[in-house]
Parts: sequence; structure tokens; C-alpha cells
Amino acid sequence: MGANTSSPTQNFLLNDLSSRKPHTPGFEYEISPYKVSPFIVEMKNKNQWKSRFSALKDANKLLVIEFTAKWCGPCQSLEPKLEELAAKYTDVEFVKIDVDVLKSVWKEYNLHALPTVVFMKRGQEVDRVVGLKLDEIERKLHKYAYSF
Repeated sequence: MGANTSSPTQNFLLNDLSSRKPHTPGFEYEISPYKVSPFIVEMKNKNQWKSRFSALKDANKLLVIEFTAKWCGPCQSLEPKLEELAAKYTDVEFVKIDVDVLKSVWKEYNLHALPTVVFMKRGQEVDRVVGLKLDEIERKLHKYAYSF
């Protein structure tokens, strides 16, 4: 599970996330800056995430988790590329987790910067990419989509 590092211009540190105002779901989801993609499923709550994860942990299907936040500029830049990759790799499951909505999940994955893309197979993390590294994300996606 490679240790990827990024320059400060490529990611945002999450150290101050715990001091942020608690997220309250509401109207903002109707005008989300993210497009709703037919290929990427946004996790809206912990139960939805647990259900999706449980359904995939015994399958040999690659799960790609995009950890993001609405306030993260590099995350917004990554979004169209991930949508393109998700359309291309239809045998791969893509999910998006907003760290402000599901703080407990990003804590489970020991995240320190955004954007972070985690690659999982059979319920185990096989790799991750931290930062806006589009070529690296695509290389790892290709590698793990057709392995195991």
C-alpha cells in the first residue's frame, strides 16, 4: 500500500477537519457542485456505505473510493477524470465519500490529505493515491482492475 506524497498544491491537509462546523444535510445537496454520475455512487450515510462495502468485500471486483470534499479545489478537478475512468472501467465499482458527511469513514482509512483515491479488493486496501495524480490513478486502476 504505497506511501504516496503530494505537494501542497495538489492536496489539502485534513488536520483542521475536526475543527470544522458539523455537517448538516439539507438543501446544499440539491445544488451540489458535483455532477451526479451514472458510474459513481455517492455515499450519503454510514448505513449506505456499510451495505455497499459488505456487498463487495467477498467479490473479486475492484472498489475505487474517492475521498473528497466540496471545499477542496483539487477534488473538484479530479471529479471529471474519475467520471471518465468510471465510464471506461465498467467492471469496477466507483464510490465517492465526502469527508464532511462521513467523517468516521475517512478516520477508518487514516486519511491526512485530499483528494485521496483508495483501491480495494475483497475488503482489503491494495493501494491508494494521495493528491491530484491523474496518470498514477489510471495506472493503478488498470493494474488492479485486471488482477487477482
